[in-house]
Amino acid sequence: MKHIDIMSAIKVLCPNANCIIHGNKYEGIDKWDDGGKDMPNKAEIDAEIIRQEAEWTAQAYSRSRQAEYPDYGTQLNKIYDDGLTKWKSETVDPVKAKWPKDNSGPK
Repeated sequence: MKHIDIMSAIKVLCPNANCIIHGNKYEGIDKWDDGGKDMPNKAEIDAEIIRQEAEWTAQAYSRSRQAEYPDYGTQLNKIYDDGLTKWKSETVDPVKAKWPKDNSGPK
């Protein structure tokens, strides 16, 4: 699982905020500046971290598929040489079958 840090959560909750974080802990947030807006509380930051980690985990199949597909040049050559139908059945479909969207792969 990817570790989502406090700064990535803050950048989603307060995109214009500037701050310094010591030790990736809520208590370590220092020098908060967001144009007079209040800093999100610990519960809001924790909830955003949980949301981002869930989103990252849910996309595992996509990252696995991306690693398995050939580079674009190879795929374009396959399309040119054999046509879209054969490219889809021989290149795309096997990877999608191996790494289904429910993250139950590899199959």
